[in-house]
Order: sequence, then C-alpha cells, then structure tokens
Amino acid sequence: MTDNTTRLDHVVLWVRDPVAAVDFYEKAVGLEPVRLPGFVAGEEPFPSVRVNEEALLDLMPLSMAERMKMLPGAAESAGHPVNHVCLALSLGDFDTLRARLEERAVPVSAISHGSFGARGEAKRSFYFRDPDGNVIEARHYD
Repeated sequence: MTDNTTRLDHVVLWVRDPVAAVDFYEKAVGLEPVRLPGFVAGEEPFPSVRVNEEALLDLMPLSMAERMKMLPGAAESAGHPVNHVCLALSLGDFDTLRARLEERAVPVSAISHGSFGARGEAKRSFYFRDPDGNVIEARHYD
C-alpha cells in the first residue's frame, strides 16, 4: 500500500566544501553521512546527511550553482533565501547537541522557550550556524 501523505523529503543547503560540511553535520550535529564515498570518488554530484528515515539535508557544492537550470533564476538562489532549517530532537539529543556544539566552540544562541513549530509549542530551542553560514534551529517538544 502506498502512503501518499505529504512529507518533507530533503532540504538542499549550499556549501563551499561538501566534505567539511559532512564532517560538521556528522561530528557536531550527529547526523549520518549518505553518499560521501561516492562524492569523494567523483561518482555522486553531492553528499547528504540523514535527518531521519524520511528526510535528508543535501550538501550541494556552491560551485554547482551556475548549472542549476531547473527554473529561471535557480542559480541565484545560492546562499539564500532560506532563513533557517529546524531540527526537532528528543530532550536528550537536544542537550547532547548543544554540548557537542559548545565543545567544538560553535557559537550558539540563547535558549528560547515556547516557539511555535510543526508540533505546536516547543519547550526549548536555540540556533547555530554551520561552517557555510546556514542557520540551523534545534528544538525539542518533550
């Protein structure tokens, strides 16, 4: 049986160095690399990191921007206009992520409370940037 429920499949982030971006998302954020060996071998156009069993962050080399022809003006999207991507975590994973980021001297925002999202009001959230300046929000609802 096919489930036709709409779901978020992936978000593409522009990055200068996809290998370094994978390293950051794996070691600092705790996400699993996908297709990295194939990218390094020149067999895949970009690597990804797995957010969960249904969603990926694709780490697209900024150098590919000029080849984005799927829509007029697609190449100009490199570096914007996404404001941020939000990762919803369990309470334990939220605290672990913040500790890993601080351990690596990644600047993090103050913790906010009660911000609205897909599951209602989050208990806590904070923001940080990846090495390419993409803004990531981390939150937990439990």
